[in-house]
Amino acid sequence: MDHFNYRDGRLHAEDVPLARIATEVGTPVYIYSAATLTRHFGLFRQALAWTDHLVCFAVKANSNLAVLKLLGDLGAGMDVVSGGEYARAKAAGVPGERIVFSGVGKTPAEMRQALEGGIRQFNVESEPELAVLSEIAAGMGLEAPIAIRVNPDVDAKTHEKIATGKSENKFGIPIARAREVYAQAAALPGIRVVGVDMHIGSQLTDLDPFRQAYTKMAGLVCTLRTEGHTITRLDMGGGLGIPYRRDNSAPPLPIEYGEVIRETVGDLGCEIEIEPGRNIVGNAGLLVSQVIYVKEGEGRDFLILDSAMNDLLRPAMYGAHHDIVPLAEPSVGAEFRPYDVVGPVCETGDTFQKGASLPALAAGDLIAFRSAGAYGAVMASEYNTRPLVPEVLVSGDQFAVIRARPTIDEILSRDTMPAWL
Repeated sequence: MDHFNYRDGRLHAEDVPLARIATEVGTPVYIYSAATLTRHFGLFRQALAWTDHLVCFAVKANSNLAVLKLLGDLGAGMDVVSGGEYARAKAAGVPGERIVFSGVGKTPAEMRQALEGGIRQFNVESEPELAVLSEIAAGMGLEAPIAIRVNPDVDAKTHEKIATGKSENKFGIPIARAREVYAQAAALPGIRVVGVDMHIGSQLTDLDPFRQAYTKMAGLVCTLRTEGHTITRLDMGGGLGIPYRRDNSAPPLPIEYGEVIRETVGDLGCEIEIEPGRNIVGNAGLLVSQVIYVKEGEGRDFLILDSAMNDLLRPAMYGAHHDIVPLAEPSVGAEFRPYDVVGPVCETGDTFQKGASLPALAAGDLIAFRSAGAYGAVMASEYNTRPLVPEVLVSGDQFAVIRARPTIDEILSRDTMPAWL
């Protein structure tokens, strides 16, 4: 469920017509619904209400400070994968004790940053990382709380570029070596083992891979405890998918996901951490774009938009689908026709959808890409010297720009000329 609906023939975000935002802010523009963010976060808390837990929002999905503050004020923790994301979480008012630091390439500087600013735990991904973290924490006279990310070699049945739990993926310690690495961690200065971490992939639409991975996690926890390790926390990762196509069956609900966690690890007496991102913010956002031209091609018509692959990369990078809808509600019985929906960037890959069924559209008409709140603005670039898309947050009948569109002069001012030119 989201809060983007037609009302009086116009698509709204909560109580604000999207066309009004497009007029006042310009297009393309990302628009997020505060009510949808709040509802989706609440569903995950409800799913884990049976135990002590912390829902850590995956900052990589959408790192806008206003989004992070909204979720942080609701009690969310943050899962970060860089020093920049850590700084964003802190700037949004999230305390260090609610921040989990993940990622395969944490630098010494990032480790110091988190240890100085406060951290709930590091999810350690390799033995070299463990050794560096030990040296830095001990040198600072501190203990770094850690969970070790264990790769369970489970096929998440998702796109190969977002699968993270198979043996060939770069993430985590092979489960066959977990006991050995935990023994190393226990012997190192500056390290305090608190838990186990697993994350097997993103956009999962089947609960069975979760069940397989978490069953392996439960067995590992029991083994580690018999060997003297104190395991009080389980980081289950994230990855629950969302429906990108409205005409498809919906993925499992958070409450069903919570039941899988209860069935597999619920009897271990551990605090549960999860790291949802897409499922909280994906359907809470749209990308609104304007038609520049309708171009007749050989056997096909092209809808050329003012948004491009650098604004919404997922279709070009993953072949991902986003439902496209007009901001003006089609009349009953309106004739639909196929369009290849493309952007203005000089790449053939700048194609959002081929053969999209839409009502007849003309230059100046507005459309929206649904389910664009996750991995949209955060993955955008200024390729072709196109300014980053602004972001807007809606709450009820009000809206605010939460990231402004830079001017061309601002973009150019970031470049500097060497004196010898």
